[in-house]
Amino acid sequence: MDRFMQVAVEEAEKGILSDEGGPFGSVVVKDGEIVGRGHNQVVLLKDPTCHGEMQAIRNACRRLGTFDLSGCVLYTTGEPCQMCLTACLWARLDKVYYGCTIADNAAIGFRDQKFDELFSGRDKLGDYLQELDRDACLQLFARYNGLKKKTNY
Repeated sequence: MDRFMQVAVEEAEKGILSDEGGPFGSVVVKDGEIVGRGHNQVVLLKDPTCHGEMQAIRNACRRLGTFDLSGCVLYTTGEPCQMCLTACLWARLDKVYYGCTIADNAAIGFRDQKFDELFSGRDKLGDYLQELDRDACLQLFARYNGLKKKTNY
């Protein structure tokens, strides 16, 4: 497994084991170093915007002292929802690597597919989004799905 995706999986596991949110962990990488990390904390913070990608972007921006993440890439366990994808574009991330697909997210109870159909347009992004280590992330999703959890966010 890619070393940065492994850290994203570990971030997700940290969140699901403490029942903070769904199986979504992310890291922001610049020049081969992790500059931001985060996992889904929707349940913990009672805030629907606290997806793993959003938390990693916020963390990277604070650490780097900027809102412009040009030169950075994001690794995340699940294909970003429309909110997170737009945040990636606003933050000027160069690329996004994701594990599980939007359909995989839906298969474990998340609503990403509904919003993806409503807002569509991923096909216009070219190679901005790239699947990576899906099998490992599917194993993470299966572990999450087997846990008793508060809600799917």
